[in-house]
Amino acid sequence: MMTENYPSINNQNASGSVPPVPEPPGQTSVIFTDSAPQTFPRSASQGKIAGGSGPPRDADATFSNPKSGSSDQPTVNWVKAFRVSAYQPFFDVNTSDILERIKDSLIPFKGTFNEKMESSPDLYGPFWICTTLIFVSALIGTSAAYLADNMHHKEWEYDINLLTWSACVLYGYAIFVPITLYIVLKYLSAPLGIVQLFCLYGYSLFIFIPAVCLYIIPVEMFRWVVVGVAGVMSAMFVSLNLRSHVVLAGKRWFWIVSGITLLQLTLSVVVKINLFSVSK
Repeated sequence: MMTENYPSINNQNASGSVPPVPEPPGQTSVIFTDSAPQTFPRSASQGKIAGGSGPPRDADATFSNPKSGSSDQPTVNWVKAFRVSAYQPFFDVNTSDILERIKDSLIPFKGTFNEKMESSPDLYGPFWICTTLIFVSALIGTSAAYLADNMHHKEWEYDINLLTWSACVLYGYAIFVPITLYIVLKYLSAPLGIVQLFCLYGYSLFIFIPAVCLYIIPVEMFRWVVVGVAGVMSAMFVSLNLRSHVVLAGKRWFWIVSGITLLQLTLSVVVKINLFSVSK
């Protein structure tokens, strides 16, 4: 064979790694060092859901507010009045809150009820106070009629109209009187929230619950005394808590206070006459 024509290989140079190629003169070598990846802190959440990758904070305002010259109109606020969620804050109370406000209504001379519930008026207490008064009035009125008929040896007949009449009068009073007062104060530049007035008038009716219970005593003079005391206390409770707003009405404050007192007394008298008349 013709092996003598091939050059021989040096075994020392073949074993191991290939030696580095020497750098040409005039060139600089660049050495790369190992570095850990840099971690950038997560930016604050800009969407409405914390910790999520939502739209920027002003995205809602950007798409909800119409541009100048656009025919699109924003959503009308009064539409919220037809949603149950709009009334949820007015029922967010506990038993201690209700009892505290009832206690204040039984002490009308303090006049601090409106200040306490100014930031958190409720409709839960007024609704149940008015409803309780309706059933108590019908129950006590029926019981008084039964006792009167037995005393006069008459045959007693249950009158379902007592419950219907009580519901119409008391619910109507608790709704329309605050609305009327709200309009009057608005006209006289002494505005007060309509929910605050509903709350105030609702708790002002609580004094009539124990008063109606006392009507069952078949003594006419005693009943009229209870009528006067309950009406005056209820009127004082409303007037003293509206004092700061009534004063803003100027010289007409006297007529407002007189109207409040007259209406409260009238309610007490009407309930007494229609449910606890002498002829029962």
